[in-house]
Amino acid sequence: MANDALEHLLDEVAISIRFQHRVIADADQAIALGSDGLSLVYILSGEVALPASGHLPTTLAAGDALLASRRLMLRVPAGSAVLVSELDWADSAAHLAALLPSVGWIRSFDRLEPGAAALAQHMGGDTWVSGERSGDLVICRMMATTVLQSVIRAWSDVGCAPQGWPARSNDPFLNRVVQAIDADPGRDWSVEAMASVSALSRSVFAERFRLAFGVSPAQYVAEVRMRAARALLTDGRGVSEVSRELGYGSDEGFSRAFRRHTGMTPSAFRRRRTPASA
Repeated sequence: MANDALEHLLDEVAISIRFQHRVIADADQAIALGSDGLSLVYILSGEVALPASGHLPTTLAAGDALLASRRLMLRVPAGSAVLVSELDWADSAAHLAALLPSVGWIRSFDRLEPGAAALAQHMGGDTWVSGERSGDLVICRMMATTVLQSVIRAWSDVGCAPQGWPARSNDPFLNRVVQAIDADPGRDWSVEAMASVSALSRSVFAERFRLAFGVSPAQYVAEVRMRAARALLTDGRGVSEVSRELGYGSDEGFSRAFRRHTGMTPSAFRRRRTPASA
């Protein structure tokens, strides 16, 4: 079950690159990582120093990787090189931020994930940043996504993740329901249907769900459907097709729900997010 949950999480990873570059230090340098989105760092050669803290290592060496979603200052001594990718979560994957640590690191990432480490060696160069060749930006995003997925998997594999991660709660009965909803958001998810999956009575399930997640079961289903809708519309799917796939009885009902959650109609969102045809 844990492996299935991790696979599902990795499959949901979707990002855009705010900027990405290599720092090859001729002299000692300081790199400030941002607090918005997610910073992905791979040590190409030498080492970097981290701020003195009781829970952080003092240095990371070549082949190590770092994830950070808060402000952090790295010090890169002369002769070292580091890849820095500042990433933003796609709307469909924004919920994953809550499941990842504010700072996480993986020693010997190059040994644990040699394929992803080899990709990182070729990321962040001037060619990729400039986007001179057609498709450069798409390929660059795919490479960064693969490396990020591999970093998350390695972080989990080496035992850094909390027990039961990436489950959303400590209640296995509720986690069973959440996984079922995430896997099939278009199903008719009445409270009775969710309670049946959890093997709990309707009243016990509803109360435990609200206490665990801070929303009602119906609100959770609506949030999952809206995440899925944004992802499908971004991929260029039609409004009627998305409406049917997500279990809405009519396009009008889907449009009303989508507008309540996003502030715009599905058609407007699709026009805004779908790349223009050549």
